[in-house]
Amino acid sequence: MAEVKRVQIPRVKLGSQGFEVSKLGFGCMSLNGTCNSPLSGDEGVSIIKDAFNKGITFFDTADMYGANANEVLVGKDTQHCVSSHQAGLALKHLPREKVQLATKFGVARWEPPHLSVKGTPEYVCSCCEASLKRLDVEYIDLYYQHQVDTSIPIEETALHPRFRRENLEKNKNLYTRVENLAKKHRCTPTQLALAWFLHQGNNVVPIPGKTKIKNLDDNIGSVKVKLTEEDL
Repeated sequence: MAEVKRVQIPRVKLGSQGFEVSKLGFGCMSLNGTCNSPLSGDEGVSIIKDAFNKGITFFDTADMYGANANEVLVGKDTQHCVSSHQAGLALKHLPREKVQLATKFGVARWEPPHLSVKGTPEYVCSCCEASLKRLDVEYIDLYYQHQVDTSIPIEETALHPRFRRENLEKNKNLYTRVENLAKKHRCTPTQLALAWFLHQGNNVVPIPGKTKIKNLDDNIGSVKVKLTEEDL
């Protein structure tokens, strides 16, 4: 496993307005159990404070995560968590001016496998105001569209096709290749995957979610994995 102690996480600028973030971000979707078992408040606060102390300053959430609950628990302190089973990060625990907070709009309804999107100006404005209130902040550093509103029926769109049942056998061969390359670089497959993203240019910032400190450290270790052109 790549060493994670004293890893200096680079800073990069997104877009053309000088918006600077940590090269490795933190995806908050898993904090309140969107796709996993929810964390306790103490566990959530612990992992996010640990991430910040290790150089991760870019935190990403969305209004659709946990039916709006994720923004509440990201924005408020643990005493105001919407559930005892949900983790809370208060920006009040961290210096707001040193945190880059991103949230998203665009998904009007998500009941897997059904997804509906909306992008009218009125809807965007109402979503932004609601996010500011839930996050309990005066401004959002990065506000962007989660899903583009198109006229294509959702039934015609395959969401994450690589992970559909019919592709599982093909994925086994891919994983073997990834595992062998990870062994070559003496890192974990997760670190290798993140390292690939980190080598795609300074305008690409991965935002992996994590619920355990050991996985956070594993992710941070990806910063030290150097891939060759042949690897890529």
